[in-house]
Amino acid sequence: MARPTTKAELIKLSEENYQKLNDLIDAIPAEKQMQPFPFEDRDKNIRDVVVHLHEWHKMMLEWYKVGMAGGKPITPAEGYTWKTTPELNLAIWKKYQTTSLTEARKLLDETHKIEMAIIERHSNEELFTKKYFKWTNTTSLGAYFVSSTSSHYDWAIKKIKKFKKAAGI
Repeated sequence: MARPTTKAELIKLSEENYQKLNDLIDAIPAEKQMQPFPFEDRDKNIRDVVVHLHEWHKMMLEWYKVGMAGGKPITPAEGYTWKTTPELNLAIWKKYQTTSLTEARKLLDETHKIEMAIIERHSNEELFTKKYFKWTNTTSLGAYFVSSTSSHYDWAIKKIKKFKKAAGI
């Protein structure tokens, strides 16, 4: 499916990709799930990919909270610009190095459910009309959610599939 353009598509693709991601991880033998990626990458293992998704959910939820309260969210995060996203992603990576994969998956599940509940509360018009909410600037609220859910899950699936292939799993 192409990038979602309706509430129904966003919900469907987000849930499908989230399930695919979890199924993919579950299909890897437990003893190999924390195996290092056999290729150069910021993310060194599956846990790193999972916490990356979780932390971007947390940022999205903060943007939403601030924006819906009438404020102007700091995007992507305090002290970072969109041009310095690689530095932000490295800071995220460092933050979670003592987190287990089990805990990372619980954290991701929690924030996924919160995002999906927010999406459910909005109409198609609210989600996919550009500039509907002032804080989303020239884009739509739905575009933010597509980026933090379905599209980001697709990125994670591709990275973990690359790991499986390279590791011969």
